[in-house]
This record gives sequence, C-alpha cells and structure tokens, in this order.
Amino acid sequence: MRHLRTDVIDLYYLHRVDPDVPSEESVGAMSELVAEGKVRHIGLSEASAATIRRAHAVHPLAAVQSEMSLFSRDVIDNGELATVRELGIGFVAFSPLGHGTLTDGIRSLDDLAPDDARRGLPRFRPDAFAANLALVKRVDDIATRLGATTAQVALAWLLSEGVVPIPGTRRPERLAENAAAADLVLDDHVLSELASALPDDEILGTRDVATVPAGTDR
Repeated sequence: MRHLRTDVIDLYYLHRVDPDVPSEESVGAMSELVAEGKVRHIGLSEASAATIRRAHAVHPLAAVQSEMSLFSRDVIDNGELATVRELGIGFVAFSPLGHGTLTDGIRSLDDLAPDDARRGLPRFRPDAFAANLALVKRVDDIATRLGATTAQVALAWLLSEGVVPIPGTRRPERLAENAAAADLVLDDHVLSELASALPDDEILGTRDVATVPAGTDR
C-alpha cells in the first residue's frame, strides 16, 4: 500500500470462498476492515447465488467477480448473475476473452508456450480446442462485418449484459483495442447471432479443471 501511496483499499475481494468457513464469518471479518477505515468496499469471487445472499445480509457487497465470456456463461445458468442484479451488486467478469481464444492472438496450440498453464485447461486440449476454434470463427465473421475485432465484440457483449470485463494485456495496442469496445453497440440482431454462434451444447470442455458444478453452494 505504501507503493500505491494510499492507506485505504477501494475494493477488497475474498478470492474464493473457503468451504470450511461460513461465508458470514469471512464477510464479518472483512466488514471490520471497513469499520476501521482500511477498506471502502468488499466483494466476493466465484461465489454461488446462495453464498452471495448470505454474505450480502452480513455486509453489503459492492461487487462479485467470476469468469464470464461468450465461452463461459455459467453465471447466467446458475443464477449468480440474476442474484447480483436483484441485490444491486456489481458484476466483474474475469477471463472475458476466453483465455485468449476470443482474440486473434491464438489460432493454434502452437501459439502457446510449452509451459503455458492454459494447456492444462479442458478447453485447450487438442480435440476440444479445434472444435471451439471453429465456433470462434463464427464470431470472427460477425466482427468482420461490424468492422471490429473479435475481442471487441466479445467485450461489447459483456457490456451489453451490464457486466464490467477485466481483460488482461501486456501491450499498449491491445489496451487501446480493448478500450474501444466500449464504443461498440451491439443491436438485438447481433446479440441473437452471437447466442446462436456459440451454443452451450457445442462448446467442448469445462472452463477449468476444478470447475464447480452449477448450483453448488460455496
């Protein structure tokens, strides 16, 4: 915090709820930091709808962070997104570009270094990756028609859902590309096209090795 030249954290997340500790206890401890003036707002990461409700009853949550992208729409199906909307909690999407598949940077597994951690993800196994890349081509075609990049369309879709995406990048030109997605407005026809382009039953592989089944409390 000294390096950041501040004495207060704006948003303090509990990254992954400990299944052995009641969420009420964890959030209660975090709320003490708010009372002490060390933290302004608190949030959870990867929490179920039930956990969000219990935690929010102890202390208001400002944000919930989970993976969400055109490739990972679990939070829509398991009620997590609907819950934060109902309670007035912000939603932050990590890995909004499908770990890079929804960009023009990865078009072959050869584009990944031998020790790249993504090689261990189910959706990056050779058979699944080839099938999923064919789905990305459909998004590519929509993006080309709109005069945008695939990444911009993927980010604009999240923005249309009222979600705040947090794409990571190492290059300034990618940062500028991602930021421009805020100016891309997708009409109902395009949104329908995107839903049809990546149907859930055609996406191969779970989003992570340790993906928690939809509806599981945590």
